Amino acid sequence: MIGKQRLTREQALQKARHYCAYQERCHTEVRDKLYSFGLWKNEVEETLSGLVEEDYLNEERFAIQFAGGHFRMKQWGRVKIRYELKQKRVSEYCIKKALKEIGEEDYLKSLEELAKKKWEALKGDEGFARYGKLQDYLMRKGYEPDLIRETIKAINAIP
Repeated sequence: MIGKQRLTREQALQKARHYCAYQERCHTEVRDKLYSFGLWKNEVEETLSGLVEEDYLNEERFAIQFAGGHFRMKQWGRVKIRYELKQKRVSEYCIKKALKEIGEEDYLKSLEELAKKKWEALKGDEGFARYGKLQDYLMRKGYEPDLIRETIKAINAIP
């Protein structure tokens, strides 16, 4: 905290309210932000519990919004979403609840569209190389291996 002034607990609470109101946040992000304001551990924990009581901070709501947003916007699969939420130290209960919010039909449709689009983009590659690149791409996107195999079969991409 060189050159920075330490905020009082009340100032930090006001800034944290604004930080949480702007966008859904997980507890870890808010905890890190509060520490960056120069608060001590007990002040951080008190402030966090105050934000939860005032409903500025809700881990379940964050997980649902994160999962839905990353699925729709970045077309991530469940595996990658689960991993990212675990990195943010979101509880297993909230992760499961968030993943249930992604409709199975939409999920499979998204996987199929991604596979078709990538298959077309790999036209220059031949045979198993093209298939391998498609499979690797879908794995990196966070889709389950068994669903990937089924989808590749369905779009007739198997050499």
